[in-house]
Amino acid sequence: MRKMWDNPQTHTMPEGVRVPAEFHIGGVRIAPATVLAPMAGVTDTVFRRFIRNASMFSLDHPASNGSTADVSATVTNQQSGCGLLMTEFTSADGLSRMRESKRRRYLTFYDDEHPIAAQLFGSNADTLADAARIVQDTGFDTVDLNLGCPAKRVVSCNGGSGLLRDLPLIEVIFKRVRAAVSIPFTVKFRMGWNDSNIVCVPLAKLAEDCGLNAVAMHARTRENGYSGQARWEYIAAVKDAVGIPVIGNGDILTPEDAVAMVAQTRCDAVMIGRAAPANPWIFRQIAQYTATGRYDVATDEDRYRMIKAYFGMLLDELAEHPVVRGIPGVELTEQQIKQKKNRESALRETLGKMKQFASWFTHGIPGGATLRKQIFESKDGNAVLGAVERFFESRRGIAEPEPELVASSYPFRA
Repeated sequence: MRKMWDNPQTHTMPEGVRVPAEFHIGGVRIAPATVLAPMAGVTDTVFRRFIRNASMFSLDHPASNGSTADVSATVTNQQSGCGLLMTEFTSADGLSRMRESKRRRYLTFYDDEHPIAAQLFGSNADTLADAARIVQDTGFDTVDLNLGCPAKRVVSCNGGSGLLRDLPLIEVIFKRVRAAVSIPFTVKFRMGWNDSNIVCVPLAKLAEDCGLNAVAMHARTRENGYSGQARWEYIAAVKDAVGIPVIGNGDILTPEDAVAMVAQTRCDAVMIGRAAPANPWIFRQIAQYTATGRYDVATDEDRYRMIKAYFGMLLDELAEHPVVRGIPGVELTEQQIKQKKNRESALRETLGKMKQFASWFTHGIPGGATLRKQIFESKDGNAVLGAVERFFESRRGIAEPEPELVASSYPFRA
């Protein structure tokens, strides 16, 4: 997942405009109208719950008075600034062939993640329909089809944005999946394959005609990848063309961006992807601005608590893979060997995510490069945590601007 942007635009808050308080995907109420985008290697259950908890906001909560919410608390979407969570995109072909035990690994979610959508990719209509039934039987609130991923390995199999070159096949897929499930069915797509093949408006109309309940559009082509500016005018064109909800996606880095997108496109909701790992507070900031006309910017202490909370959640997940302790001179059983491999794999994954997210969370902090170097040189989770502790301890004597003063530097309008 690429996290940097090419010359991001700076928006000011449009007067009298807010991100909608809610919208509906079929019979599922999403409140507020904000969506965490599906991101490969990012939006697993730990990160989803982390974002929902980090996004907690209410007028009665201390977060509305300049301090951060308790990210370790269990909350629901009605308390959170993030209205809808989405899984990492999952191969429909792989899902339909997996044993049930392995499916649970890819489709794991917890009760406090509702409402939650599972995203699928693939190009075989029957296989996608089978995978959608699995998603429905697992208990997800909605199922989403990925027509946006630009990765070569996905496109080479005619998945993701590769399908944008074949609207007739997309129609077959839409109808087959729609007939297979009763839960709301949505699609996320790009503008088209390239500037010579812009298909977003006819594709959105096709989705509506086939009974889909909402569409989400990343306002770039597959050829654009993540470069250049997202062209929000195409989101507006899609909104003009259909009556089902339209979710806008692309270049939302700040609450100002989110509100500006709503003002310019009249979209029903906003979807935030790459900004979420770098600024996990963005959903709460949008909710706070909607409620009060202002929002707080994260302090060093906020970042410290955020990193600790996320790492703690990762380590809790790792604890589900117990350490295998053999008896000297006695060979491990086949089951023990399997458990040992699972533990080693989970340990590598946990350490990798600790390093990856610590890098994102510390961007913008003076001296953060030093911490990132220490983290990437760490050999285990305890070393990563130790580096974080020492870094933030060294900064606690450095005065920070009051949150209210930081927030008031933005052009807020009540």
